[in-house]
Order: sequence, then C-alpha cells, then structure tokens
Amino acid sequence: MAGSERGTPEVPVFVQTAVEIMPEDAWQQVGEEEARLVYEMALRNELSGGTPVVRQFEQEFRDTIGTRLCLTTCNGSAALYSAYFGVGVGPGDEVITPSYTWICTIGPALLLGARPVFCEIDPRTLVMDPADVERRITERTRAIVPVHLWGSVCDMDPIVELGRKHGIPVIEDCSHAHGADYKGRKVGSIGDVGAFSLQGSKALSAGEGGALVTDDEEIFNRACLIGQANRWGLDLPGDRYQELQPLGLGMKLRSHPLGIGVALMQLRKLDALNASRGAFVAEVEAGIADLDCLEPLHVYPGAKRGGYYAFPLIYHPERNEGVPTAEFLARCAEAGLKCGDGWYPLLHQLPLFRDGFDVFTRNRGPLGEGYRGYRTGDLPVTEDVRSRLVFPPILTQPKPGAAEAYVRALRRAAERA
Repeated sequence: MAGSERGTPEVPVFVQTAVEIMPEDAWQQVGEEEARLVYEMALRNELSGGTPVVRQFEQEFRDTIGTRLCLTTCNGSAALYSAYFGVGVGPGDEVITPSYTWICTIGPALLLGARPVFCEIDPRTLVMDPADVERRITERTRAIVPVHLWGSVCDMDPIVELGRKHGIPVIEDCSHAHGADYKGRKVGSIGDVGAFSLQGSKALSAGEGGALVTDDEEIFNRACLIGQANRWGLDLPGDRYQELQPLGLGMKLRSHPLGIGVALMQLRKLDALNASRGAFVAEVEAGIADLDCLEPLHVYPGAKRGGYYAFPLIYHPERNEGVPTAEFLARCAEAGLKCGDGWYPLLHQLPLFRDGFDVFTRNRGPLGEGYRGYRTGDLPVTEDVRSRLVFPPILTQPKPGAAEAYVRALRRAAERA
C-alpha cells in the first residue's frame, strides 16, 4: 500500500540521473557488476568491518590517487572529520576555507572546537584564492582547506607553499573532483591529506561513503584512532598507537562494506566516466565560446578537471544588456534547458556562521564568545560571482545531439536581449 493510502506522507525518492530536459542521458549509474558483487558479499556475510572487499577498494583507491595510505569511512564528512583530527585540529584553532562550499567542508572542524575563517575565491575558477588565504593566516591557523568545487581544481602550488611557509597542514576536500589532476598528480595526493565523498550523487559512489588518503603515517594513524573502533584487519604503520588498537578512541566512522563494494566497481569505471563527462562539457563550452555573456570556468595551467559534480558557467549581465541572472535562467528554461543557480548557499551568510552559535553550551564553542561573525559584503568577490552562476545539468553518457541541444538553448537565451 502506498504511503499516501496509509495516511502517511510520501517520501521523495532520490534519483541521480533524473534530468528535466531533452535529450536524455543514457548513463546507468549502478549496473550488473555492482549488483552482482553486493549480492556475493551479502552471501559471504561481508557486512561489517575491514572485509576483503573494503581492503581491496582501499588498495585500488590509494593506487589510483597515488598515495601510500587510504582509509574508508561512512561518508565524506567523516573523512574530513578524520582528516582534521589527523592533523591535530582542536579547540582554539582556526581553519581557512572558502565560503562557497558545502557546509560539510567546515562542519567537522566545528565539532573539534575550531573556528572557521572564510576566504575569497578566484572568480574565474570558483575555488580558493591563495592570495586571500595568506592575508587571513594567524598564529591560530591550524589547517588550510582548498575545495576542488564542482571538479574545478585549485591552484595547489601556491597553497602548498603557503602551508610549508607557515607550518600549516593542507587538507584537500576532493568531494567533487574524483580523478582530477594537477600537474601530473591526482587531487588528494598534493596536500598533506585528501578527503573524498562517495555519496550517491558523486562520480564515484558507495551510496554513502568516504575515503581519506595520505602519505603521512601520523595523520593516518590518528584518523584510524578517531573513527575505526574495533575494525579488525586495519594495518597501522609503525608502533606508536598499536597499544590503543583495535578500540582507538571508541568511535565508529567506518564504511559499510556493501557500499564499498559498489564503489569498487565504480572506481574501475571512473576514467571512462571522466572522459565522457569531460568531452560533453568541452563540446558545450566550445559551442558557446563566442558568447560574451557566458564564461566557462578557467582551468589553471597543468590542471585537469575530474568528477564533474556539476557544470557551472559564469554569467555576465553587463555584457547582455543588463539582463539579470534570474531572467537569463528563465530564458534558458523557455529555450528547453532548465538550468540551476548553484544550490549551495554562501556559508558566511548562514545564521550559524553569520551570528554564531553556542555549539557546546555554556559558551564553550568556537562560535561563541569572541566570535565576530560575518556580514554580507565581507567577501565581495565571492558574493558577486555566486550571484551570477548558471548550471546546465551535467550529462555522463549523452545521447547523440545532446551537446548541440545545450548550445542552441544557451545561445537562444543569450541572443534574446
């Protein structure tokens, strides 16, 4: 009996490939390989802990990224939490990250008692501006967190150099950028530690899952302590924390093996997915290259996008007779292409970070006494470009003519002014 017939509200069903425009995407996210492996795992009772499939994924993922160590978690937030704990983020520390990212980039730091310091983004790439990061470093800065947002790769050389210069660890948030490159290295392997989301809408999915990668044994061991309680089959390098295993600090942020089974099969398809999405994006961007009012994302020298969690374009109303962004989006819909405006809010404008919050009660948290908060206007570059984004749906396996249809719709919307 349907939920509505029982008198209970119906629950929306999340469908990754739902697209409200023509032509459709022929991509099937989960195929026969994933289903078969999960079935076999269930019959083998591989339902918890560091099972053979979990260990196989961790090996193949660290080989893919190019790091010595990999640890799976229950989600990307847990991977970031483990990374923050791994580098020693704690009460009284500050963490620098862009305001334009998902809240889970900085949320784990709050729960460790650290205060967010939001920085500007490069308006051409939508990712961290290293020059603005340097202006915000203080003696309390404990981590710099570049986010490879929407698959756009950060300019990692100056960011890593800042970290080295000031003795500050760099945590890469790679949740949108699976398989992206920077000067011959995979994102996640460039800073001190990388964190990935394997959530159901990502290019590499476990349904819900996450992964941490690093070459640093101390970071890895601490990450194991904070979230891998009673995980047998965990190989800790060195002896420093052996006496605390397998219970660690008594928290479980472990991955679910069945989800990691799905991710293992999808990892083996990642290169093909990135090639297909990348070709589609490139074809659309080339088709609108002469439209003055729409700007594709800039790619830093030596960088290559990956994951392609979304497909942002930067709109310039002043180059289109002042047509506001909202009206341009409406014109796209009229032309047959329903675009979004980039659904992430700016974190510094959320009440939590704007006004502060007594996280641990009795004014003991990072957003309590002494927290000055944020106001609109504090990050003018970020605020401006965020208001001018246009997101056509990303297609993974577009049917013939899809890119041309996108180009026609975007051109019709732009040429109506």
